[in-house]
Formats: sequence, structure tokens, C-alpha cells
Amino acid sequence: MSFPGFDDHNPFADAPSMSNPESKATLESKPVSQPGAQAGQSSNIDSPHPVRGERVPESPDRVPRSSNLPSARSTTKSSIRRSAGRRPSLNISSKLENLDLDAGPLGPLNDTTPVTEAPPLPSKGSVHSPIAQTPEKSRTSTTHSSPTPNIRRALNIPLDKAAENPIFKISVGDPHRIGDPLSSHTVYKVATKTNSKAYKQQEFFVSRRYKDFLWLYNSLTSNHPGAIVPPIPEKQAVGRFGDNFVESRRMALERMLTKTVSHPILQRDMDLKLFLESETFNVDVKQKEKGFVPESKGIISSIGGALTGGSFSGKFIEQDEYFEHRKIALDSLELQLKALSKAIDIVVLQRKDLAEASYEFSIALENLSLVELNKSLSICFGALADVQIRIKELYERHAEQDILTLGNTIDEYVRIVGSIKVAFASRQKVFLTWQNAESDLNKRRQHVEKLHRSGKTQTDRLSQLTAEGVETERRCNQLRLEFEEVGKLLKQELDRFDVEKVEDFKASVEIYLESAVEAQKEVIEHWETYIQTLDREVNTLEDGNER
Repeated sequence: MSFPGFDDHNPFADAPSMSNPESKATLESKPVSQPGAQAGQSSNIDSPHPVRGERVPESPDRVPRSSNLPSARSTTKSSIRRSAGRRPSLNISSKLENLDLDAGPLGPLNDTTPVTEAPPLPSKGSVHSPIAQTPEKSRTSTTHSSPTPNIRRALNIPLDKAAENPIFKISVGDPHRIGDPLSSHTVYKVATKTNSKAYKQQEFFVSRRYKDFLWLYNSLTSNHPGAIVPPIPEKQAVGRFGDNFVESRRMALERMLTKTVSHPILQRDMDLKLFLESETFNVDVKQKEKGFVPESKGIISSIGGALTGGSFSGKFIEQDEYFEHRKIALDSLELQLKALSKAIDIVVLQRKDLAEASYEFSIALENLSLVELNKSLSICFGALADVQIRIKELYERHAEQDILTLGNTIDEYVRIVGSIKVAFASRQKVFLTWQNAESDLNKRRQHVEKLHRSGKTQTDRLSQLTAEGVETERRCNQLRLEFEEVGKLLKQELDRFDVEKVEDFKASVEIYLESAVEAQKEVIEHWETYIQTLDREVNTLEDGNER
């Protein structure tokens, strides 16, 4: 069948491609023009395999019926056929490896290539078929047509994703107490250095208190169900202004922010950006709580917001063996970490008791050196008392070092286990929300079936219930996908947790051992100095007896 107006300019009429292969019979069935017909024009067949011999003309009665062949009208108009006794002058490659199997006659088709755009019409000075062009132009258009959409896609990258792995350096310091004695609190200086273009400046600092860090943790947990959010230290009412407690909390808060900005998902959260750079933080938080909803959160945000409240009917039964085994291992890890934390507390307490005992021993030696005895003996007792004082200070410093290194790491991972349980709970919330939607969908379907069986004519009611059922079914499918996504994210987070756990404990144990070795070296130096003092005094005493 011939389509007037289309066969005249159809670029695919004679062009063989991967989607339009030509068999041998089809090639043999094509009509061949006379040797002298339009000898100066180019061939309209862009075949990857050039004919290597002369072709015998077929009988005019054998007309091909394939829809891929051009009509008689287009053949008459274009008259572009390979002559019987001569080969075309086109420089066409005959190697299959030079062909792009994924590309059509107009080049490769990617995500942004328009498919509804018609091919350009040929100019008046050229041959009617757009494929009849020089090989250089054809090769250039095929090769250079695909990079254009890639450049256009690169220009649409958001500012916060301009750097694939933005670098953050967070420091929490300068803790100081403000307010009256009854309602005072500690404020920390949070300094940030980053190369992310999502922030207004590369270096900035703000002042934040403990409840601001708590708000950040709750926001991240709500915005990203399934993600393991680095935890903050627990709140303490007694002794919260002590130097040791303030320093321990400062280190924990700094560690929390450092891990948060290192997380590939959490580092791009808008609430984190608000926390780090907002100079009017309290006002911005109040405006956000009045009804501002972050973009691109969808159902996941509403589900995450239900972590702090709401009730769900039904009971969650774990069906995935992976998560079931991880829960058992997580419970065991939590018990072992808590036992190790208690053991570290006992070791620290014993070191402090030993430091106190060394101090009492030094006081006794100092008092003994003041008694009217031999001068050299008094000097030896006094030097021994000084050694015990130094050992006492070393034990106290060693005990604090144990708390700040291994002790804090153990306490941090006890809290991280709690964050992992929150991530598990968020997955359960998504599942229960999905099941509630499924139950609602079944009820609506039963109601529609009941109306159909009743035989009553309620067209408007049926239309409304049908539309609501379609919307509920769409929401069920979306919730199911969200549940699967949360599960995939949680698996990735657990794998990330396994790696970070090994790295953190390895670094903590190394610091613990280094501090223990340095402490023992310092003890040895003190005893060596005392031995030198003792030998000098003994020699002095022997010289005096000889005289």
C-alpha cells in the first residue's frame, strides 16, 4: 500500500536497520534501474553490507509485497537505485563491529531524546530521501546527536547535589552556662566548614543547646524512616553542670553531628541545614511547626511523623528471616555492650580507688620523712612520697582516659542500638499503615459488591465508591512500595553499621592501649628516677660512715 505524501520523504523506506532486517529474498526482489538512469546521484540504500558483485535484474512481474519496501511512486520519483554493472560510490563500512546495534537510523535513543518529533524534510537542492547524503554528514549526525541530552541533564543538578561527596568538618566547643540559677542551661558553639553549595557560606558557626540537638534527632528520625540516625547523649538532671559531664556530653554531641554529616542520606536533609546555619533557629522552628511541610517527602514523612504518636491496630509478625536474625543478634549485642559498659565502670572506679590509696600512702610517707631521723633516710621517704603522688595523678588521668575513649564508645553504641530499634519500629509502622489501607480497600470493595447485589439504582453512590476504591488501591500500592524501600534502606543501614562498628571499636581500643602503654612508661620513669635518688643517698650515707 502506498501513502501519498509519506513515501516521498520517508527516511526509513529503504534503510535496513536492526528493527527492519532485509532478507536475501527481499534484496533480490528489489527493482533495479537502468545503468544510465541518474548516474550522478547517490544511493538511497544505507545497507551495512555493500554488494560485492553484479546483481541480475529480476522480472518486472515479481513485485515485493513487503511493507518495508518503497512504493512504486517513491521509486519513480527518487529513481535512486544501484545500477546493474557498477558499484555505488558511497564509502560505506562493511564491518559489523562498526555498527551501533542499539542505534537506529537516526542514532541512539536515550531518556531525553524526543520520539514524537518528525524527521526534517530535505532541502530543494538535495535528493528527496533524507538518507541520501554524504557519508561524512551521516556519520557526524549519528555520532554527535547523543551527547546533547547528557549535557542538558547535567545542567539540572540541584545545588545540594553539585558535589557528589560534600566534605564537612564539625566541631562542638566553648560550652558555657547561661541563664539564672533556677533555669540555667549549657550552650555550645557549633562550627561548620563545608564545600557543599547548598550552604550560603563555607565557614559559619551557631549557638545551640541540648534541646536543639534533640529536635534535630527527632526530625531526622521522622523524615527518614529506616535510616539509623546517630543518637544524642541521654539527658541527665543531676550533675549536668560538672566539668567531666559537660566535656563528655560535648564530645558525644560532636560525634553525633560528625556521623550525621557523613551519612549519604542525612547530610542532605533540610532540617540539618536549618540546624547548622540558621541564625534565627527558634523562630524558624516555630514557623516550621505551624504547618510547613518539606517537599519530596510524601507518605514516608507522614509515616515517620507517627513515630512519636498515634495508634495502630493489629500485630506485626516478621516474615523476613534476615531481619529476624538481625533482631536476635541486635538484642545479644545490646546485652554484651551493657555488660561491657558496667565492667568499664568498675575498672574506672577501681583506678580511682587505687589513686586514692596511693595518695594516702604518699601522705603517710611524707609525715614519716618529717620525723627526726637520718637526713638521707628522710630524703628517701620524701622522694617515695612524691612518686606516689605522681602515680596517683596518673591513675586519675588514666581513669578519665578510659571513660573518654572506650567507655564513651561503648555508651555510644548502646544508644545506636536504640536508634536501630527505632528504625525497625518505623518499618513496622509502614507495614501496619499498609495493612490498614488494605483493610480499608477490602471494606470498600465489599460495600460496592453489596450495592450491586441489592439491585438498587444508586449510580452516583457507586461512582463515588468506585473512585474512592481506585484511590485507596493506588495508596495501597504506594504504601507497599514504601515498605519495600524502607526495608532496602534498613538493610543498607545495617551493613553500614557493621562496618562502622568495627572501625570505631578498633580506633577506640587502639587509643585505649596506647594510653595504657604511655601510663606504664610514665610509671617506669618515675621509679627509675626514684632509684637514682635512692642510690645517691645510699652512697652519701656510706661515705659518711667511712669518715
